[in-house]
Amino acid sequence: MSLSFPPAVEALRISARDNPLLQRIRKLLADPGGYRKAGQVWLEGDHLVSAALARGWMLEALVMTDAAWTARADWQAWAGQARRTALVSAELFRGLCSLESPVQVGALVSLPQAPVIQPGVFTVVLDRLQDAGNVGSILRSAAAFGARQVLALKGTAALWSPKVLRAGMGAHFGLSLVEALSADDLAALDVPLLATSSHAGRVLGQGALPWPCAWVLGHEGQGVSAALMERCAHTVSIPQPGGEESLNVGAAAAICLFASATGAQSAPAG
Repeated sequence: MSLSFPPAVEALRISARDNPLLQRIRKLLADPGGYRKAGQVWLEGDHLVSAALARGWMLEALVMTDAAWTARADWQAWAGQARRTALVSAELFRGLCSLESPVQVGALVSLPQAPVIQPGVFTVVLDRLQDAGNVGSILRSAAAFGARQVLALKGTAALWSPKVLRAGMGAHFGLSLVEALSADDLAALDVPLLATSSHAGRVLGQGALPWPCAWVLGHEGQGVSAALMERCAHTVSIPQPGGEESLNVGAAAAICLFASATGAQSAPAG
C-alpha cells in the first residue's frame, strides 16, 4: 500500500515480517561484517541518521514507525533525502533493533566504493584493535581533532559493524575509512608514523611533533606489533604522574590526536 505525504513524498507501509527490505536489515544486524559483502549498513536511531544526512549522505531507505511519522515533522522531512521511505508497526521495528532502549527510526545507507589511502594527510592507523567500543571512541576522537582518514589493518574490529557505529556516534561520516590493510600498504601514506611506548625517550608535549603524521594505535593487550613499531619514525610516552602502568587505547588516542592537532594550529606558518 502506497501512501502520499506532503511535500510530494511517497511512503510504503510494510506489514509483512518477511518483506525483503526488513530481511536485509535483520541480516546486517546479525552479521557485524556483513556490510562488506552487502555494501550497505543499517543506522539505528535518529542520531546516526541525522549525522549521515548532515554530511550529505543519501539514504537508500528510511524506515520508521507509524507513530514516529505522525509525531516528528523533522523526521518526515528526511524522506526527501531518501530513495524510499517505509513505515512499519512498532512491533516490526523492534525486530530491526539491537539496542536495549528501543528507537523508532533508522536508515539503510550505501558505503563508498573502494576507498583508497590518501597520502600526506593527518591519519590514524589501527593495528588489530579488538574492542568495538575502543574503535568507535577512536573514530570520534579522529573526527573531532581533524584526522582525514582511519586505516585499519587486518585483524581490527569491523569498522562499520553495529557496535562500532554506535560507539562512533556519527564520526564515520566525516572520515575516509579503509580496512583489511597490511603494514606494507602504509608506505602509501607518505607521512611519518608515530606510536606511543612507555619506554620512549621523547615525552608527549615536550617538543614539536611532525605534521602531518599518522598515529599508530595497537592491540589492547599486545600493543603495536614489533614489525610495525620498526616502521615508526618516532615513539613517544604519555606522562602519567598518577603512576598507572598504561592508559586505555581510546584515552591514549584522544591525548595524542589532541597534541598533534593543537601543535599544528600553533605552529608558525611556512
